[in-house]
Amino acid sequence: MKIQNGNGSWDSSRKIRETPTSGASLPSSKIIDCHVHLAALPEGTNGCYVSRKMLASPLFRYLMWKHGLDANNPRQANQQYVDELLKELRRSTFVGKVVLLGMDGVYDAGGKIDQSETHFLVGNDYVLQTARAYPHECLPGVSINPQRRDAVDELHRCAELGAALVKVLPNTQQFDPANARYKALYRALAQRRIPLLSHVGYEWSLIGKDQSVGHPDRLRVALDEGVTVIAAHACSSGLMFHETFHATLLTLAGTYQRFYADISALTLPNRLKMLLLLRDHPEVHGRLLFGTDYPLSVFHLPVWGRIERSAWRDIVNTNNRFDKQFKICRSLGIHFHSFDQLLRD
Repeated sequence: MKIQNGNGSWDSSRKIRETPTSGASLPSSKIIDCHVHLAALPEGTNGCYVSRKMLASPLFRYLMWKHGLDANNPRQANQQYVDELLKELRRSTFVGKVVLLGMDGVYDAGGKIDQSETHFLVGNDYVLQTARAYPHECLPGVSINPQRRDAVDELHRCAELGAALVKVLPNTQQFDPANARYKALYRALAQRRIPLLSHVGYEWSLIGKDQSVGHPDRLRVALDEGVTVIAAHACSSGLMFHETFHATLLTLAGTYQRFYADISALTLPNRLKMLLLLRDHPEVHGRLLFGTDYPLSVFHLPVWGRIERSAWRDIVNTNNRFDKQFKICRSLGIHFHSFDQLLRD
């Protein structure tokens, strides 16, 4: 197989832009979804890879079936995935742009790609190229495993090419964000003012090894180096009805001015409790960023019995995932930032 490849004080007074929910007039400007996955099959030199184990996994097979993608025609499948994403985005009332996320591989102790442990890879060049092809609708969210020996150089290269953020998934990429060896990358991120979006909690969608590296406290090293950190899934552990990191979310938000969290995937049954807990903490809403975790589904279960019937019916009849996520969170009284507002802070 060949793979190419400050601390700050708590500020509860910061205002977020109010955006109307369903039934109101259109928002003056649409928001950005900061958590959208760019999936691709390997073809030619696109720098992407999917292992046989991943291809055979139930989730991957389900997504291929749901999107009608033909694994035997990777070029067509890759373009079809992007076309369907853009089609749904263009029909959204509330969301006008997305950050496309790549996925780096696993690296050994010497910082070289570990081919046997890498099961899914979406190369940075493919992410940058795709975002460049649709500049009005897409921003590139590259992925850089801090363990790779050229991590700092890759960051500077991607930054020069317009990277909007760096996404990591420690559980699957098999690294510990708290390792002091990665401070050079964190300092470069702070210097470049490029946010670090990190998965938090257990990882079920992709193959995960050490689940303990998904603990949000492990992001303190990056925060202490001045990095703007976005904790995915609002620090949800991903364990059904058991939100171990709820208190950690509140502590990090109260301790670090550059700590944010996105609301992606919070309608999934295994993350539902965190979504409901957020209703009781309006003081943290100013640190929340909109995200969906596309292409995963958005479930309307969270609003059952919790909102008026007319609003419930509207959400149930909303097929657009971006709009459904927006309406569910707002109907529950949860507010959030758009990603571009974070960049202006």
